[in-house]
Amino acid sequence: MLLLAAAFLVAFVLLLYMVSPLISPKPLALPGAHVVVTGGSSGIGKCIAIECYKQGAFITLVARNEDKLLQAKKEIEKHSINDKQVVLCISVDVSQDYSQVENVIKQAQEKLGPVDMLVNCAGMSLSGKFEDLEVSTFERLMSVNYLGSVYPSRAVITTMKERRVGRIVFVSSQAGQLGLFGFTAYSSSKFAIRGLAEALQMEVKPYNVYVTVAYPPDTDTPGFAEENKTKPLETRLISETVSVCKPEQVAKQIVKDAIVVTMGLFRTIALFYLGSFDSIVRRCMMQRAKSEIADKTA
Repeated sequence: MLLLAAAFLVAFVLLLYMVSPLISPKPLALPGAHVVVTGGSSGIGKCIAIECYKQGAFITLVARNEDKLLQAKKEIEKHSINDKQVVLCISVDVSQDYSQVENVIKQAQEKLGPVDMLVNCAGMSLSGKFEDLEVSTFERLMSVNYLGSVYPSRAVITTMKERRVGRIVFVSSQAGQLGLFGFTAYSSSKFAIRGLAEALQMEVKPYNVYVTVAYPPDTDTPGFAEENKTKPLETRLISETVSVCKPEQVAKQIVKDAIVVTMGLFRTIALFYLGSFDSIVRRCMMQRAKSEIADKTA
């Protein structure tokens, strides 16, 4: 009886996993699309920009350091597939002032058109034992890693909903799925991104806007090199048990997941719950639209 129940469960999960691609959205066509990448002057962000540019996208790079942005622009432009592609650079801190972020997104849209895909890659890591970390470190990481993703997303979401098209990508971390020694400040800021992304997806899915979250492992980037400078011994020993990935490989997978949104295994199991919740959201959306029409005709 136990074996029969286990077999039924496995078959059920496999069936859901096979069905999930059928209810996934159409892939986002990157040729001619406008892709905004925050934290795009180095590391994974720059590699994501290169990968999108290789597929014909127009790129807006957003980061703080203008010199690094211009250097990244030169590297990205080497991968163009036609002479119409453009790489636009905008220097701004996406975590400090929402009005500034909103303004630069407007500038980018005026020059390259509406944003089709936003990749929130701006972030930083500082590690240390909980009692050794300054309180300001928790505030700084939450500002950069969390609000630095909230502000750009908030700036593009209205237009995406109006156009009924869009992708928003949040780059979290493996430390955003599993809390680790020395990462009390970093992990919490990356865990927050998951909550934001899942709640936002439920809001925007009826408008054909889709949200994905990437959880990259340790990756050979300038940010990772800086992170290693502050790691406690225990954290370094934990890190040494796993291999370090190349940013190009990580970027390629993130772009693939973003343009072809598919359900993960555990996400698939939750389809029944999500389907019920989505129907509630859609009913509210339709009811609100009817009320607005009624108000206009009254």
